[in-house]
This record gives sequence, structure tokens and C-alpha cells, in this order.
Amino acid sequence: MTIDTLNQLMLISAVVLLVAMGAVRLSSRTGLPSLLIYLGIGVAIGQDGFGLDFEDPELTQVLGYAALVVILAEGGLGTKWRDIRPAMPVAAALATVGVGVSVGVVACAAHYLIGLEWLTALIVGAVVSSTDAAAVFSVLRKVPLPQRLTGALEAESGFNDAPVVILVVALSGFEEDPHSWYVLIGMILLQLAIGLTAGVLTGRLGAYALRRVALPASGLYPIAVMALCVLAYAGGAVAQGSGFLSVYVCALILGNSKLPHRPAVRGFADGLAWLAQIGLFVLLGLLVTPHELLDDAWPALVIGLALTLVARPLSVVMSVLPFRTPWQDQVLLSWAGLRGAVPIVLATIPMVAQVRDSERIFNIVFVLVVVFTLVQGPTLPWLAGKLRLAESVGPQDVDIESAPLERLHGHLLSVSIPERSRMHGVEVGELRLPHGAAVTLVVRNGDSFVPLPTTILRRGDELLVVATDAVLDSTEQRLLAVGRGGKLAGWLGTDGDTEIRS
Repeated sequence: MTIDTLNQLMLISAVVLLVAMGAVRLSSRTGLPSLLIYLGIGVAIGQDGFGLDFEDPELTQVLGYAALVVILAEGGLGTKWRDIRPAMPVAAALATVGVGVSVGVVACAAHYLIGLEWLTALIVGAVVSSTDAAAVFSVLRKVPLPQRLTGALEAESGFNDAPVVILVVALSGFEEDPHSWYVLIGMILLQLAIGLTAGVLTGRLGAYALRRVALPASGLYPIAVMALCVLAYAGGAVAQGSGFLSVYVCALILGNSKLPHRPAVRGFADGLAWLAQIGLFVLLGLLVTPHELLDDAWPALVIGLALTLVARPLSVVMSVLPFRTPWQDQVLLSWAGLRGAVPIVLATIPMVAQVRDSERIFNIVFVLVVVFTLVQGPTLPWLAGKLRLAESVGPQDVDIESAPLERLHGHLLSVSIPERSRMHGVEVGELRLPHGAAVTLVVRNGDSFVPLPTTILRRGDELLVVATDAVLDSTEQRLLAVGRGGKLAGWLGTDGDTEIRS
């Protein structure tokens, strides 16, 4: 690596990032999933395009793991515990029982319809059985679905990567180190338990420390949060547990804890996740050889149809048997099992392990992801409307950013009132903040003024609220409650508690 090479690499990277960000705009207008555009960019500059030769599945796997850590961390930080808590039993069933059913059905289809050997068929089934966190998070946040469905799908996509990665790694090394099925299940359960423990410990200890340590600059808080998420992944993995489960659980706890500068943390994580997604999809597009895909296009379509029309619906039905789930919910859960970067990254594991037909596995998975994401992603809003599951957008939470005033034993809260907040039209006095907290300044249309108790708050306002250490938590809960329920919050049962409780 020379300076000239570095300059060229930075030039290409900057151009690719700018083109990819422009593609996000195109994606939002057309409904085309952005991941397909990123894959297309990688293919365009690859061997059959501009001629950039890249054939390093091991490097792709390593960078893919790193990107998935960032994507899962952002997903956990942006997921609200109150939304997914009621759906956790369904999500847990989908991430375990559902994965097992999906692997079995797809493996049978690959063996009997395509003629793949059983081990290869099982690897294909395991690789494509995981829904993709990036695809699910990006699509669901644009589709106004009931919280029970959004919560189940987000939690499933965050949790099911862990058992699938363990399964794919075990199957890829099966010829050299065979295990009985019960030993494999025991290994999966043990690694999940270790990963869960590492994630909970890192998240809770990190949240405790960040709430009580005043860092000298606000920009250090987002870095500290992301460092904790990476620590959770690495700690879980080094302890022979599931690092992916660990990072998601840690991020979920941190994202729902009352941390300073939460909007800045979420913004920083969101930017890193976009960078990780763009880099990952472009890299995967570079790795594929387009002219070799035609030979595996028909098997990919057959396996994709078996996955989409048989395996996923059957896995949903089997997973929700203990629950009273309406058939409309089951149909939407079946169609919303989006695949994306995760299956393609997992397809590099057998390539690195030099499993027989590993290149064919990669090509099949690549075609399957492209075709069925192109079909499922844009049609999901239409299906939600036909099933009458699309909801009108409800009230939006106010954004609260907390800056500790260590020497004054207090906190300065910056509160932004978004468009759909029910705090609009509420008088300052009607906030009924606890003693020890007060609204000291309102910024409206660029002008600042000290409010009176009768000052009416408007959407777009920014408030500066000073609170002592003793009432910080109750002040934040009250502001969130009024944002959701208006001036009658509390009497109507609306509260602002978003923290994960043990």
C-alpha cells in the first residue's frame, strides 16, 4: 500500500459513497430496496463491469462480520423495548423454532428438487433461514404496521442471526468435525446463553457508568456507546458465545436506558450503520461473478419459491401455534421475512471452509436474495393495506437530549417537539413537571424567549429544561408521557417509561 494507491482507493470510495447516497433518494421514491442498488454498484465496478478484480471470500467474511456488528448495534439502539416486549414470545419462537422448520423444508427442497447432497442442502437451508436486520429495519420503519407485528419482526431479525451463524459454521465444518444432532443443539443453546449473559452484563454496566460519568465532550458519548456494543460482541465471541446476540442485547439495553445525548448517539449509530450497509453490499457485489450466475439462476428460483411460499409460512404457523395470532398477522409475518446481506455473508462461510460446491451455494444465495427482495420489499405496503393491517401514524415521541452539569448537581435537557407530538398545544404549566425541574427557555422559529406558565407549546419548538439529579428520571418520563398523551397524560394511563427493567 503506497500513498498513490491510498489516494486512488479514497477517490473510488468517496465516489461510491456519494453515488450510493444518491441511490437512497431513488430508493425512497421508487420503493426499490436500497440494498439492491448497492449490490448493483458492486457488480458494476467488478469483474464484468469496470474490471475491478476482487476474489477474497475470507476478507469479505471478516468485513461482513464487522459490518453486521454495526448494523445490529444500530438496530438495537433504535428499537424501543415497549414496542417489542409484548411480541418477545412470538419473536423468540420465530428465531428458534421457525429457523429449524425453515432449514428442514429448504434442505428437502434443495435435495429432492435440485439434487444437492444432503450436507450442501442443509447448508443452503441454514444460510437462507435468517431474516436480515438491515432489510427489515429499513422497510418496516416506512410501513405503518401495528406494534405487535413491527415488534415481532424487528426482534426476530435481531435475534435469529445468532443461532443461524452457529448452525452454518457447524455444518460447514461437519466433514472434519462431525457432531450428533443433540450435541449441535446443545452447542447452540450454550453459545446463546453465553452471548445473552455477555450482552446483558455489558449493557447494564455500561448504562450505569455512562449515566454517572460526565465525559468532557458530548461527542464522546456516541463513541463510548458504540465501543460498548463492540465490547459486548467481542467479549461474547471470545467467551465462546454468540457475539451477534450479545451485541444486539447490549445495544437494546443501552438504547432504552436514560443515557446522556441520546439523539446524538442514535444519529451517530445511524450514520455508521449506513456506511456499514453500503460498504458491505458493494463488497458482496464485487465478490460475485455475474456471468456465472446464469447457471444457478433456476435452482435459486426453485429454492426461493420453496422458502417464500412453503418454508417461511410453515415456520410462522408452527411458531405461533401457542399464541392466538390472527391469520392476517400470520400472512404478513410470512411475507415480511426479508433476506438481505446476512444470507450472502453467511454464504462466504462454506467458501472459507472450502466446502464442496461452496461457490454454487454463494451464487444460489445471491440470486435468491436479489430476486425475492425485489419482489417482497416493494409489495409489503400493498399487502399490509389489503390485509387491513396498515395503521395511521400515531403520536411521535419528543427528542430529549440530556447534558450532565456535574458541578451543579443537575442536568440540562434539550427537548425537540416533532410534527406528530401531542405536546403541541399544551401550556408550559400543563406539563406539570416535578419540583426541581423547570422550562427555562423556548426556541421558536429561530427566536428565543423565556416562557410563562401560560405559554402554549408548538410543534417545532425546542425547549431547554433544567432538572436536578433527584428528579431527572421523573422529568424525562413526564415529558415523554405528555408527548404521547397530551395534557391529560397520567390520567389516561399514558406514561413515559421506556427503560428495560430487570
